[in-house]
Amino acid sequence: MVVPPKYKTKIKMTNAGLYYGSRHALKDVTADIRDCAITAIIGPSGCGKSSLLRLFNRMNDLIPGARVEGEILMDDVPVYGKDTDVVSLRKKVGMVFQKPNVFPVSIYNNIVIGPKNHGVKRKAELDEIVERCLSQVALWDEVKDILKKPAQSLAPGQQQRLCIARVLALNPEVILLDRPCSGLDPISTAKIEESLINLKEDLTIILAPHNVQQARRVSDRVAFLLMGRLIEEGLAIEVFNNPKDQRTSDYITGRFG
Repeated sequence: MVVPPKYKTKIKMTNAGLYYGSRHALKDVTADIRDCAITAIIGPSGCGKSSLLRLFNRMNDLIPGARVEGEILMDDVPVYGKDTDVVSLRKKVGMVFQKPNVFPVSIYNNIVIGPKNHGVKRKAELDEIVERCLSQVALWDEVKDILKKPAQSLAPGQQQRLCIARVLALNPEVILLDRPCSGLDPISTAKIEESLINLKEDLTIILAPHNVQQARRVSDRVAFLLMGRLIEEGLAIEVFNNPKDQRTSDYITGRFG
């Protein structure tokens, strides 16, 4: 875990809460998400990690009966403001899911579909975006000679890196990753983790890892959730080495979860 010397706040949550109908999924979450850092959200299954990720790009809007309380600001602008352009928000805040969801088109077209939809038409510019984004996820050398092949022909680890590259093609400011390495082999996992560490120089990354060990390897900050409540948040090196709450200690040492 490498801790950058300076931080600024990218996202600020104050008493953020989330309901699915009558179910209170997240309760009074107050925390700052730092810019140009990897924040790992850890906790046992069902604690609210995925729900918290979806708050940041309003994916919960798509769930009937979902209701958000409190305040969430990104760059001091309300994420849930009446004038918020949700399409623009989701361009700024990209998301990568647990299961690779490549589009049934070529590797090349998976990357350029977003830029094309936002007005990029010149082939030279599209080619540059493809090479840049695939290089950022350490995939360019593996696929540069097969860009016209279907994306679904790639191995699962390659497909997941392609999904990350597709998000990068829209020049996001924040990337949300929901257990992106779950089910992947160790080599693919290591390549994704290395890419995330490099990407944080320019991006805010919020990760729900598939295990505590991954959070230890890559995160700068850690937020521990339990039953929808934020129990502890801080520098990863401090949370893992000297947790303030006994429940955090019990979880990271494997006593439950």
